[in-house]
Amino acid sequence: MLLAKTPRCTVLAAAALALSACKPDPTPVVAAPPEVAVLAVAHGAVPVNVELPGRTAPFLLAEVRARVDGIVQDRLFTDGADVKQGQALYLIDPAPSKAAVASAEAALQRAQANLASSSAQLDRFKVLVKSNAVSKQEYDNALATQLQGAADVAAARAAATVARINLGYTSVTAPISGRSSVSLVTKGAYVQSSAATLLTTVQQIDPMYVDLQQSSAEGLALRRDLAAGNLKTGGAELAQVTLKLEDGSIYQHKGKLELSGVTVDQATGSVTLRTRFPNPEHLLLPGMFVRASLRQGVRPDVMLVPAPAVTRNAQGEANVMLVGTDNKTVVRTIKTGSLVGANWMVDSGLKDGERIVVSGTQKLKPGMVVKPVAAKSAPAAAPAGAPDA
Repeated sequence: MLLAKTPRCTVLAAAALALSACKPDPTPVVAAPPEVAVLAVAHGAVPVNVELPGRTAPFLLAEVRARVDGIVQDRLFTDGADVKQGQALYLIDPAPSKAAVASAEAALQRAQANLASSSAQLDRFKVLVKSNAVSKQEYDNALATQLQGAADVAAARAAATVARINLGYTSVTAPISGRSSVSLVTKGAYVQSSAATLLTTVQQIDPMYVDLQQSSAEGLALRRDLAAGNLKTGGAELAQVTLKLEDGSIYQHKGKLELSGVTVDQATGSVTLRTRFPNPEHLLLPGMFVRASLRQGVRPDVMLVPAPAVTRNAQGEANVMLVGTDNKTVVRTIKTGSLVGANWMVDSGLKDGERIVVSGTQKLKPGMVVKPVAAKSAPAAAPAGAPDA
């Protein structure tokens, strides 16, 4: 069998195609500029909060103590139960008090009888002294006896009142409405008024006080900022307080600032701020450790930048990376103030409308061309009445 010969021109054409496939593309591929998240900064009013430690305290606290001597005959409430003002809690043996009332009332009747006799004698002497049937001295003695009898009646009436009051104290009632604590005495215990035996306590825990501690230095700085105009007060939410519980959760009810102490604790150097919170669910209990965020005022005309956008150079200066109008990056040194939430307060170095890179600055170099994309969230340069971001 004979093979057909391949034409020479066909072989040359195939070789040319193979050589052309191995040559590089004369038009190189240009990489697309990287996308960066940018944020246009601007001045605005920023609310300033301070977080302070504190402890809860009952709105009202009453100690229930014995006011008469005697044996406790009965306890009329359950430990930890809610009680109403005037509700009977204990019954102390009333027999001695009843006998004291009977004795005082008998003494009052005796004094009233003596007063009646002395008053009748004085009336007779008034007539007799005019006709000189009795001497002036005898009349004066009768008058003194009558006045003494009136004083004895008043004293006996007061003693009878005290006896009846003490009889009422044998039924120990709740002085306020609130939650009772553990009973400190049992049935059969002997209590004394002279020792003011403590029986139990009643606490009103709705609403609830939260006493915060602020250093005197922070309070002094606050007053200086207010005097200089760097911080302004006002707004419906200025006195509102947010509470963080021991487990880190946020308490659902807002509180209000009641008062600021005027005395500095010499041991701690702090001033007590008293706030009040509603406590309808009784979630707050007396003595709990909490942290509260307190609105101190509003800083007007302030610029904030997100904390991740700020880096530090070897000299410790704060730097941010900007994206210019030509979409090229440039490093700018700024001066920062205090940290407000997750943002730095900028004192100088930036202008309104400039775009800063908020993330990924480590991968960028000055002069790079980038594709700016608006960041998802902005810093808390909010209206004066708005909460922190």
